[in-house]
Amino acid sequence: MERLRLHIISYLLAVFVSTVVLRAQDEITKRQAELENLREEIQNIETEIQERQKSERATLELLDGFDRKASLVQALIRRLHSAEKKVQGRIDSLKGELGRLEEQLAYLRDHYARYVTSVYKSGPVHDLELLLSSRSVNQMLIRAEYLRRFTEQRKKDTERIVEKKSEIEDLEAQLQQDLTEQRRLLAEKGVEEDRLVTAIADRRDVLQRIRKDKKVLQREIERRMKAAKELESLIAGLIEAERVRKEGETIVHSPPIPGAFESKKGKLRWPVSGGAVVARFGNQTHPTLKTVTQNPGIDIAVKSGTPISAVADGRVARIWWLVSYGNLIIIDHGGGYRTIYAHLADINVTEGQEVKEGDVIATGGETLDGSKLHFELWKDRDKQNPETWLSRR
Repeated sequence: MERLRLHIISYLLAVFVSTVVLRAQDEITKRQAELENLREEIQNIETEIQERQKSERATLELLDGFDRKASLVQALIRRLHSAEKKVQGRIDSLKGELGRLEEQLAYLRDHYARYVTSVYKSGPVHDLELLLSSRSVNQMLIRAEYLRRFTEQRKKDTERIVEKKSEIEDLEAQLQQDLTEQRRLLAEKGVEEDRLVTAIADRRDVLQRIRKDKKVLQREIERRMKAAKELESLIAGLIEAERVRKEGETIVHSPPIPGAFESKKGKLRWPVSGGAVVARFGNQTHPTLKTVTQNPGIDIAVKSGTPISAVADGRVARIWWLVSYGNLIIIDHGGGYRTIYAHLADINVTEGQEVKEGDVIATGGETLDGSKLHFELWKDRDKQNPETWLSRR
């Protein structure tokens, strides 16, 4: 019974080793393709930046280049961090299986050692004596069959020891490969983090040079209005995707997902712990240009690097970069309600991730108008005034 159990475990471990190796190779190939695409995008943007810098003028397009570059480098760093975590998980799993294999090998070696010691002490004469001392021909045949099976089992045990050693060697090779991959990912992440620091510093330099140019400010207002239309299209796309998903749920008779967001009206937590509202929902007059524009949300003045939190439970529907909005996150709270957080620096979440109320999803960044968070709240395609939803401070 014990031998059968060991045989089954041995088979399952062999399958595990094969699966781990194949899956690891597939993951590495897929990950390398994704990372290469990101690197190519970053390289293309760096080329554009270099071309624009030849004019020696600070423009909104140059600012966009540095902004987009920083966003892509952040995405690359997030991918590298995620990949490193997966590799670490696989390393931990491999170490556990390696320990179990080594225990089985020790067990087999111990049993085999005892058999060899027994044979050495009694020798082949003992087997002959056992046969000759049989009381009948039938007993002699039974003992002969027993000795034959016993010898075969010892041979099988020897083969299994060799198999175990081979499995261990395969696992150790895969483990070494994963450790090498982990070290490479960590090194690359360090390089990209240094590149991000440089990109942020370059962006800040351009930002300081164009902030006082009224023509640039006017252009930025026009770009912002255009970007707001693009954001509406993005929301419309998410709504359509949600409609398709719900139709699929109806077909399989899945129950509707309850939404508790509406009950939070007037009691919703703020996305930041402090900071004054510097631009309210609706018509806004620009402090320098005195032009009137529509604000689809509110702007909250915060220091760069301020933690930005999810205002309620939900799912990260989209992480995006948009002209004039910079890095943005859209969270789906169910029931058609979505919140948008824009002008972000570091992003701490990934698309599809479930978040809880108060979870830090990003940090605040800088805009032409200073360091601030732009926050919007939508019910389907309708923009809501966030201040009627947020709790009183």
